[in-house]
Amino acid sequence: MSTQKEKGARFLALHQRERAFIIPNPWDAGTARLLAHMGFEALATTSAGYAFSAGLQDGAVGRDAMLKHVADIVAATDLPVSADLENGFGDAPEACAETIRLAAATGLAGGSIEDVRPRPEGTLYAFEHAVDRVRAAAEAAHALPAPFVITARAENFIAGNPDLADTIRRLQAFQEAGAEVLYAPGLSTKEGIAAVLSSVDRPLNVLMPIAGATLDLATLSAMGVKRISVGSALSRVALTAFLHAADELQQKGTFAFGNGLIPYDKLNEMFAQP
Repeated sequence: MSTQKEKGARFLALHQRERAFIIPNPWDAGTARLLAHMGFEALATTSAGYAFSAGLQDGAVGRDAMLKHVADIVAATDLPVSADLENGFGDAPEACAETIRLAAATGLAGGSIEDVRPRPEGTLYAFEHAVDRVRAAAEAAHALPAPFVITARAENFIAGNPDLADTIRRLQAFQEAGAEVLYAPGLSTKEGIAAVLSSVDRPLNVLMPIAGATLDLATLSAMGVKRISVGSALSRVALTAFLHAADELQQKGTFAFGNGLIPYDKLNEMFAQP
């Protein structure tokens, strides 16, 4: 098994390659192991995917439960893992710093900090306060003995304020505050992504499939995007299939949903311990 220092270095190096990489988002240890089995190079947690699996709304998972969850993901594979740490589980910059220190103790290779308050409020922090929060998180990360990649998220497009200029302003300030990776979830056009890329000099994460089916890995990589995540999408794929199957059971009393399933033996073999 790789050490935390080795995982952190591997994760940072992925962002420094010429080509982009996809970082899929498992929501439990099982899906983490399946994604590792398929050959992905790193994983990222999803706060929404985990909340749904726990029977909660996104944003309703507290820090202690989230840290336990990310520790389970880290323990499931030898891949570097970056955690969705929401808003750092507190408004104050020191809350963000403490969350980073606690998160690093789980073995993570990185984590993200948002510039919004938790849902359902979900309002943006004022500019200077948002920058102070990222700076505190970055300073805490840089004081750790192993690399811990800070991803700073500008949530304008998710928070109902699709202001590209302000998004770029925030990302530029987050870059100067010490973030290694920048991320503006909800940025959905090639033109908008290009505008951000031309305005910052840190690796950019783009969320798919929100960015549209035509913006695939090859296209985004050629543009200069370094990392592509899928957020809660994989968990919602699974839940969609589950609900469709349950609806068939309830409404029709039929079992066609079982056609084409991955065989039990094949799936069971994927979970064999190495």
